[in-house]
Amino acid sequence: MNLFRFLGDLSHLLAIILLLLKIWKSRSCAGISGKSQVLFAVVFTARYLDLFTNYISLYNTCMKVVYIACSFTTVWMIYSKFKATYDGNHDTFRVEFLVIPTAILAFLVNHDFTPLEILWTFSIYLESVAILPQLFMVSKTGEAETITSHYLFALGVYRTLYLFNWIWRYHFEGFFDLIAIVAGLVQTVLYCDFFYLYITKGSRDVGRDWKGASSFLGSCLPWGLGSVSLPLYYAGEEGSLLLVSGDRRYTILLEIQTVSLCLPKD
Repeated sequence: MNLFRFLGDLSHLLAIILLLLKIWKSRSCAGISGKSQVLFAVVFTARYLDLFTNYISLYNTCMKVVYIACSFTTVWMIYSKFKATYDGNHDTFRVEFLVIPTAILAFLVNHDFTPLEILWTFSIYLESVAILPQLFMVSKTGEAETITSHYLFALGVYRTLYLFNWIWRYHFEGFFDLIAIVAGLVQTVLYCDFFYLYITKGSRDVGRDWKGASSFLGSCLPWGLGSVSLPLYYAGEEGSLLLVSGDRRYTILLEIQTVSLCLPKD
């Protein structure tokens, strides 16, 4: 094992631990996409079904167990223990648009047409896009807590280090896996905009200033904004906007100092 892969694994593990600690300490799942976490649980399950049939090393086995256990623990916290804090209203990405195409692609493009190999390939393809519901949720709400930003950044570092790992293996071992490399490149590209804002503006401002992801992911919405009515209710120093799109309603609190209304005369 080379240094890039080892550091990549540590970064991946750090991301998972950060997310678990965030949920457990705050006793809240606010800002976390349950759909992304379900997809990651599917990824690890499909990839590591050979846990008891293909022994490589103690390190490899332990990491497989940790990934599976942590992913299902995260899903359990979101949908069971701290379900009341889960923001399902903003976690609206249509995951079937990710699962079905990657499953079909795994059947068509793989190294060997066997059940375990197809599942492994499916997990590689799905992992490359599994973070999209989380990125979409951040871009939709315009909010990213510090820990959530650290989690996303650590995942991005993990994928970037794995790209260097493949370069190293190709140069020194002659190893080249086109499926893993292309999927890894796709996943890394999804983090590029996030990386830039995280480094230049800090983790607290990522959600607020993230425009690129919002524009890209907006095309994935299964429903458009449509016609929107914007009635303004004003009382004292505070006001609220009620945005209505079909059967969806969003209430936004506003800080208002002065309001002037010009109404047409009858």
